[in-house]
Amino acid sequence: MSTTVEPTERQAEAGERFGLSADDLLSIYRTMYASRCIDDREMAMKRQQKIFFQISGAGHEAVLAAAGRATRPGCDWYFTYYRDRALCLALGVTPYEMFLQAVGAEDDPASGGRQMPSHFGHLRYNIPTASSPTGTQFLQAVGCAEAAVKAARLDLGQLVKFEGDEVAVVCTGDGTTSEGEFWESLNTASNLRLPVLYIVEDNGYAISVPVEVNTAGASISRIVAGFPDLLVREVDGTDPIASYGVLTEAVAYCRQRRGPALVHARVVRPYSHSMSDDERMYKPERERAEEKKRDPIRNFGLRLVEEGVATEDELAGLREAVDREVAEAADRAAARPQPGPETVYRNVYSGAVDPTSDAFATDARFEGDPKTIVDLLNACLRDEMERDPSIVVFGQDVADVSRDAYLEDVRGKGGVFKVTANLQRLFGSERVYNSPLAEANIIGRAIGMALRGMKPVVEIQFFDYIWPAYHQLRNELATYRWRSDGAFKCPVVVRATYGGYLAGGAMYHSQTGASLFTHTPGVHVVCPSNALDANGLLRTAIRCDDPVLFLEHKHLYRQPYAKSAYPGPDFMVPFGHASVVQPGNALTLVTYGALVERSRKAVRQLEKEKRPVDVEIIDLRTLNPLDMATISDSVRKTNRAVVAYEDARSWGFGAEIAARIADELFEWLDAPVRRVASTDTFVGYAPRLEDAILPQVEDLAEAIAELAAY
Repeated sequence: MSTTVEPTERQAEAGERFGLSADDLLSIYRTMYASRCIDDREMAMKRQQKIFFQISGAGHEAVLAAAGRATRPGCDWYFTYYRDRALCLALGVTPYEMFLQAVGAEDDPASGGRQMPSHFGHLRYNIPTASSPTGTQFLQAVGCAEAAVKAARLDLGQLVKFEGDEVAVVCTGDGTTSEGEFWESLNTASNLRLPVLYIVEDNGYAISVPVEVNTAGASISRIVAGFPDLLVREVDGTDPIASYGVLTEAVAYCRQRRGPALVHARVVRPYSHSMSDDERMYKPERERAEEKKRDPIRNFGLRLVEEGVATEDELAGLREAVDREVAEAADRAAARPQPGPETVYRNVYSGAVDPTSDAFATDARFEGDPKTIVDLLNACLRDEMERDPSIVVFGQDVADVSRDAYLEDVRGKGGVFKVTANLQRLFGSERVYNSPLAEANIIGRAIGMALRGMKPVVEIQFFDYIWPAYHQLRNELATYRWRSDGAFKCPVVVRATYGGYLAGGAMYHSQTGASLFTHTPGVHVVCPSNALDANGLLRTAIRCDDPVLFLEHKHLYRQPYAKSAYPGPDFMVPFGHASVVQPGNALTLVTYGALVERSRKAVRQLEKEKRPVDVEIIDLRTLNPLDMATISDSVRKTNRAVVAYEDARSWGFGAEIAARIADELFEWLDAPVRRVASTDTFVGYAPRLEDAILPQVEDLAEAIAELAAY
């Protein structure tokens, strides 16, 4: 069904209260005034250099105070943006807690002094820590709602906390609806009829850019009206009573699991975008004067007096009490210490689960014939899904078939490379399913699900197409634990195929840019070279409590030399433990992935050519964490090092290893550190071109021989 938009903004009639008592109305007014008062106090503190940034929610207070009352704190989930102060106050966040963030105090519950003011977050009230990039919250809210629905269907009450009818509330300004992830989220929320409530706080401007430039027709509600099962309502967002009426309707629609809802609230912005902006440069005085006439606090106060809810003196007394509370909270917060320098590494990764520890070093119990990497990855997924019912697997083409009715009639897809084959048949379509062709959609939803306690193991079909998801991976997934100071975590496993050496891959099926993720704190990067390691490392990744990027080399998937027997359902390989696949005393060769076998072949080629070199080959297995201890022990013994990697030679991952060897082991080196890598180009389609670009056995052999003779 397609729900049409109300033709005009909803406004409350005189005396219409939608069940709100006089005390409720006064409470809403108090929240609105407190929000404005905190903004004003922060602005004064910024001028006094007691805080370092300020952005206000002025003009948005009415619809947000109403939203807090129309929803259930601690039950519903709230994905906020930086103008949502009044909503957070209505949910239970205190002025003191907000000032703790403003001054950068260590005991700030939102971030421990790590995020700017108005980046709200609170574990108690289900407010995941907000971030600065606009629009990243939409897909996370969709994933959060999806997790609630799936947890109920899969009866995961022992593993995932859910209420059965909770709503994921996601707030945004009008400008952010231009982001692609907004549209991706609406597509999935509507398609799956998820309980997501969008609140668009339309103040007419995205910093200095007016709404008619951002949005075709200057009305987001008109544009989205065609989404199936999406309830769309417009309201005067400066009227808290009308806003409450519309929001209660929208919340009820979501709670009944009829689909998502979008409330388009027209508000005002009486202050500049932030204290770093001066709206007088782009807003004429006549427009600013018109906005002041719609000030929600002034107008709601007048209405309360006119309707006999309170007298002028009673409202003045309320405001004086709030002023005192806010002033006292600001002074207390300003006296709190900032976090010490020793805390900078706290909560980059989990402090409770250490994937490098001996707990993840388990013995293999082999059975059956040797299997390929594809086979043993599939076996690991099967074992782990049997062990943990909160695991869900999704991505493009990962299911056997999207139309369940076809399961008995077709062989099934199970991934482009068959890694997820038959998992849907074994565990059902609630746990193994296809996503839209939208990489950010996959990662953003996975984040939202992981926040709720589910364990998403998602697939990006080719590393070459991971870039639309890079925003979610770098700015969101990797940072959640650190930027919330441990209040929230996102232990998502992201599987991606990568690499060349398959004829015809060309530049868009041969990329290997792992270095762009290894320098992203908060994410482990894994890169196995054989079936046994792939099985054990994937199991560690799934049982790990941090995000993991699990890179699978396409060329290795079915290579006979990479095979292994099945090692059992509890076999794990700890992160940060490299493997010395060939001992030696004359030269250290550090590598990973497809170049491990090529390095072996290079050593054998030198032997055939009567130019033998006693090479110690180290397979890193994980790139982050890096096992520098094994590299150091080897270089101290051999005094020479070659670093081989498939990425481009300049600024690739091997460059960091070479730099660390030179920096930390200079006294033990008898020769320069040599790098063998791809050319600083893209990968070509023609086989002769690809061979010239990617590092070959001959390249490795010559580097080894030259360095040994140095």
